[in-house]
Amino acid sequence: MPGNCLSRPVQPDRGIIRRDFFRVRESLYGAFVYNIIGVPIAAGVLFPAFHLLLNPMIAAAAMSFSSVSVIANALRLRSARL
Repeated sequence: MPGNCLSRPVQPDRGIIRRDFFRVRESLYGAFVYNIIGVPIAAGVLFPAFHLLLNPMIAAAAMSFSSVSVIANALRLRSARL
């Protein structure tokens, strides 16, 4: 069958691949920065020097926002034009 698209090898679209990798890196860097900043504050590392503690409710909200931002970033991939 000459019109059969399954007989041809799949050619990856480099633009889509680059965009996907950019979004994945963007999510990873955002989560990494959040954890670098948020975890020590929540653990009380800054309390002896600055008397700075993070309320558990605020920490939970920040973690939820981090998760929502990763999901929103992933959903942006679905809206990409092919």
